[in-house]
Amino acid sequence: MSSPPSTGSLSAAQARRITLVAQGFRDTRHQRPTMRTLTRTVERTGLLQIDSVNVLQRAHFMPLFSRMGPYDVGLLDRASGRSPRRLVEYWAHCAAYMPVELWPVMVHRMQYHRGRGHEWFGLPDDPGLPRALLREIEQGGPATARDLDDGLPRTRDNWGWNWSKTKKALEFLFFAGELSVARRNTAFERVYDLPERVIPAPILDQPEPTPLEAARELLRRAARSYGVATEFDLRDYFRMQESPVHREQVATALQSLVDDGELLPVTVEGWRRPAYLQRNVTIPRRVDARALLSPFDPLVWHRERTEALFDFFYRIEIYVPEAKRVHGYYVLPFLLGDRMAARVDLKADRQGRVLHVLGSYAEPGAPERTAPELVESLRELADWLGLDDVRVAGRGDLAPALAAQLRRAG
Repeated sequence: MSSPPSTGSLSAAQARRITLVAQGFRDTRHQRPTMRTLTRTVERTGLLQIDSVNVLQRAHFMPLFSRMGPYDVGLLDRASGRSPRRLVEYWAHCAAYMPVELWPVMVHRMQYHRGRGHEWFGLPDDPGLPRALLREIEQGGPATARDLDDGLPRTRDNWGWNWSKTKKALEFLFFAGELSVARRNTAFERVYDLPERVIPAPILDQPEPTPLEAARELLRRAARSYGVATEFDLRDYFRMQESPVHREQVATALQSLVDDGELLPVTVEGWRRPAYLQRNVTIPRRVDARALLSPFDPLVWHRERTEALFDFFYRIEIYVPEAKRVHGYYVLPFLLGDRMAARVDLKADRQGRVLHVLGSYAEPGAPERTAPELVESLRELADWLGLDDVRVAGRGDLAPALAAQLRRAG
């Protein structure tokens, strides 16, 4: 059962359940996820953040697994790397796959980066290198920085061709929208190509939205993905503060969405800032989710919001010296019901075909079913990753219960 929100105010529990529904954790899983399933899920998350850390699974694959369950990762490769593309890479949050229809909305951000010039990327103000690279890709087709660096020694005397300068120039062109990313290769390198050979023509040919129209669309999508959010949350979802064109339009665009009735101002129990509720939201009285969450999942990537919603203090410790880590290197929160019940430090041993649980910790008030539910999720994750076994190390207060549950499960 669901109920409409009380006028003007929400409890912390209501805000939490609204967010979980908006993020897709109440959607029915399909027995065999298809491209339609993936599209539905990305409509919920808004985008998929990309990160190169591969100790478990690359970040952009994990939010889909957390919501869809085991799926063929080739679906994402098809959606982002083959025509007609449904997703395209751009700096939409951090590096991210975003719906391809957002390309025109990002034009003002691209123009801003173009206006910053080459020096921002540590290049001299000589446009010769980017122009030469554009010409090479136009004539020779999609290429990585390594391809072009290896293939262009003939002009080394003019612009000092080397991998770093080539890569910097390509990244400048990518940020400026003069190049797009056709796909990632097996080494996880960007394969650059001209936008007209990546973006479907009907999208590329759309009229350029005004800065205000672009800001409204980004805020609208952020609100759809969060359900209820503060102004900062909405701005941060697509990193609007990083582009002055978008940043300057936020207040006006947000007020226009309120005036049009698309967003409703509300207060949320325990939140220090005013919030905005997406129109027509209903609040389920129960959300029975179960998911392991990547550190780069949009449900938890804004740490202050995560703490306000779930009373869950969470930090990535990848860059913390090992001796100073509290929970581990690559720690995933475990969502159970509508609360964070535990966190686990995971590593995939692909050669040994083992999922290692290096540390496991129960959250205060975690329900008794946490260990058996977590074991089910760990076994599902291991199967999806092609691993044969789950092994629990002794670190953490939840480790004995997990190890015992695994023994009982055989």
